[in-house]
Amino acid sequence: MRYVVDLIRGMEVNRALGTLRFSSKAASADVEKVLRSAIANWEQKNERKADDGELFVTRVFVDCGPTLKRMRPAPQGRGYRIRKRSNHITLFVDTKKE
Repeated sequence: MRYVVDLIRGMEVNRALGTLRFSSKAASADVEKVLRSAIANWEQKNERKADDGELFVTRVFVDCGPTLKRMRPAPQGRGYRIRKRSNHITLFVDTKKE
């Protein structure tokens, strides 16, 4: 997930969407969804549509989320622990400050 996020950090949003669309990583679909939501939130907050080349990904980071702990049967009555990890994506879009 962090690899995909590093690809789009600081990019213009249209270019970032193109990069995510053609990335072969599975996490790129989730990051694209978050980016589209951030663009829509910016447009709702500023009460206008974003022009081409106006918005940039200013900050983006991935934090650790809750981990589901499961047990898998193992030989001789033991159990192997399975950790199903999740994460939180935080993404900010804004115009370039001059």
